Amino acid sequence: MPNSSRSGPILIFDGDCAFCTTSARWLQRRLGGAVPVEPWQFTDLAAHGTTAERAQYEVLWVDEAGQVHGGAQAFARWLIHSGGWWRPVGRMFTFPPIRWVAAGVYRLIANNRDKMPGGTAACALPPEKMP
Repeated sequence: MPNSSRSGPILIFDGDCAFCTTSARWLQRRLGGAVPVEPWQFTDLAAHGTTAERAQYEVLWVDEAGQVHGGAQAFARWLIHSGGWWRPVGRMFTFPPIRWVAAGVYRLIANNRDKMPGGTAACALPPEKMP
């Protein structure tokens, strides 16, 4: 049952995608389990200020203030929030030109997630979402 009254951040990913699920869980173990990492299919997206269309397209980080960050910036915010030496790494990903490169790499992986290790046909983005 989603908790729409949460006070902390949440990472939302595509739970139908094996590659996304494996990646999100792997990162959760490395970054610590303090932040909920939930599939969008079991999350009250409206309560988090987003939509299924956006959640299908990119991983989302919803911060304490309710601001939604997507794609590479979602990962950057997760790293920053994790603290320690992850914080400066995450901050690097918020500044150009690293931000631009990270966005391009994220989009390349997201557009081809069905071809990534562990990916299946269910991982493919809906055709109308492909740029």
